[in-house]
Amino acid sequence: MISPNARLLEQAKIVWGMGPKVPSTTTPDMVSLKNYNRCCIIITGLNTTTVTGSAITLNQATAVANTSGKALAFDKVWANLDVTATDTLVETAVTSNTFTTAATNSINFMYVIEVTEEMLDVAGGFDCINVLTGNATNATLSVTYVLFPAKEGKATPPTAITD
Repeated sequence: MISPNARLLEQAKIVWGMGPKVPSTTTPDMVSLKNYNRCCIIITGLNTTTVTGSAITLNQATAVANTSGKALAFDKVWANLDVTATDTLVETAVTSNTFTTAATNSINFMYVIEVTEEMLDVAGGFDCINVLTGNATNATLSVTYVLFPAKEGKATPPTAITD
């Protein structure tokens, strides 16, 4: 449980994954859940005009170099399709482990995906994850990972880019 008496930075590891950039051949960085139980993935975006969305999937691997990478199943995402109008995230079903970001012109949006270590193929040695972004037009995306709680308490949360 997150303590109200400690800074978030003392309890969670926040890692830049990608962006801001228009996804094309982009692969966001991979992080390891070796030292953590969960990862909250935050995808933010800005659309201009004549937008095509980016297909979002998740990947798991046995090392942060994407060793033996394979699909990571997930069935929901929390979405805010216009962050300038509201701060509400709406739970949204995901079909076939993929969703496409908003294609509405001139909006800012946010998606949040929760990954737990139980979702990974831990028996097969998989403890690393990343987001995969499909090509998009006129949409700028950023990816941030928030890993928590640390499996072992330390003054500074352990690195998440490790094998």
